[in-house]
Parts: sequence; structure tokens; C-alpha cells
Amino acid sequence: MAERLGDPKIKLVDAANLAGEHICCAISDAKCRSGYEAKKAYLRQRFAEGLVFKKFDVRHKVFIEYGPAESAWLPVEAPGYTVIDCFWVAGAYAGKGHGAALLRECIEASRGGNGVIALSSAKKRPFLADKAFLAKAGFEVCDQAGPYFELLVRKNASTVPAPRFLEPARTCSLPRRRKGLVAYFSARCPYTDHYVREGLAAAAGERGIPFELRRIESRADAMAAPSPFTIFSLFRDGVFVTHEIPAPSKLAGLLDIEKK
Repeated sequence: MAERLGDPKIKLVDAANLAGEHICCAISDAKCRSGYEAKKAYLRQRFAEGLVFKKFDVRHKVFIEYGPAESAWLPVEAPGYTVIDCFWVAGAYAGKGHGAALLRECIEASRGGNGVIALSSAKKRPFLADKAFLAKAGFEVCDQAGPYFELLVRKNASTVPAPRFLEPARTCSLPRRRKGLVAYFSARCPYTDHYVREGLAAAAGERGIPFELRRIESRADAMAAPSPFTIFSLFRDGVFVTHEIPAPSKLAGLLDIEKK
């Protein structure tokens, strides 16, 4: 039976109910099952550090993750700020005010602190917060990194210090430009485990391209990451290529680029 949209309610997912809760559409993809469980393990760890996961009570991508910058896996200096970790409203639930409702939950939670920050870009890109949408809620650019990353902020007072990207995430490059591909990834998204470990690794091997995986497993790893996007970032010969998790349909175009 098709699910009715109706008027779903916002639900808090925490350590007590996480095991039985739907957190992403990846659960319907058998290939991503291990990544889905890894994401839940990541959430269990982060809940103890202040991460909040709220969603509309539906089996779809209608959720927001946010928490204190002091424990966020985002390479920024932003004491007193709340970080939007992941924010997604998709499918039939988009354009119905659900995103605005979830964002209000985050903004209200930041009261008493310096404000809210989010990773975005000037152009709308997959996996990054929608700059145009956040701008309507008072967010503005406070820093930039790499080829297209932007740090957006909504301050609770004009006098609070502005957040900034840390090095080396700001430069978005590897200090030693060894030949081949280097992929940084974490369990923050259920899709990375399969598409990076198997799809990307196999495609690189078929083309004879040297390939190295570097898993981000802690906040310390994330703070030292060479890209602001600690879910997935791909480098070729030390140069940043993309933050988009490579689906099979895009692998050929991604890897069959000009050889250096």
C-alpha cells in the first residue's frame, strides 16, 4: 500500500530507539546494508557527544542531523556553534514545508550559543546543503575552501566570532602528490562503504590506476582531513576531484579523465 503523505510528525531518533528506526532509503538497497549498519554505529557514538537526529515519521529521506561544533566531524574552528551534519528532504515530501520545519528545530536548539553553520557551495550540488534555501533563513557565506566549498553561518548575534575552515581542508589538496587516486571516506553516509570500497576500487583496478583508501574513523581524523567534506572526497595525483559518492553510472566518466 502506498504511504499517504498526510501530516507526518517530527520524531527524535536517539540511542533508545535507533535500532528500530528507518534512517535512510539505503536500507532498501541490499548492497548498502553494511554501510547502513555502519551509519547507525556512527550515530550511536555521536549521540553521546550531543548529535541530534530528527526526522518526519516516514520511510523516506526527510531528516536533519545537527550537533555542537566541538564534536562535529567538520574541519572548522567554530566554538559555540551548532553544525548541520546532514539535511535531506526528498521525493514527494519536498516542497511541503518539511525542510523549513526541520531547520527551525535546529535553529531553536542553537539558542544560547553563537548560531548555526552548514557546508554548502555557490552552485547546488548533491550531498551539500542548499545555499539558496538556507539563505532564506538568514544564512550567509563566512568562509570558502577548495574549488567550490562554502561555509554558511546564521549568527545569533552580530558580535560573535565568525567560523572558519581549518588547514589543510581549506586548500583541498594533498601535500604529497603521489600518482593515482586517494579516497577519503567515513561511515557518515550509508552509501560510501559499498560504492567506495567495491565500485570505485574495482574500477580503478580495471584501469590500472593506483588506488588508496583512507577511512576517517574519528573526529581527530576529520579535523585533519584534506577536504571539508568528510563523508567522501576523491583526489587524483594530489588534486581534488569530487565530493560526490560515485555511482556505477558515473564511474567511467569520473576515472577516464585526462591522464596526468
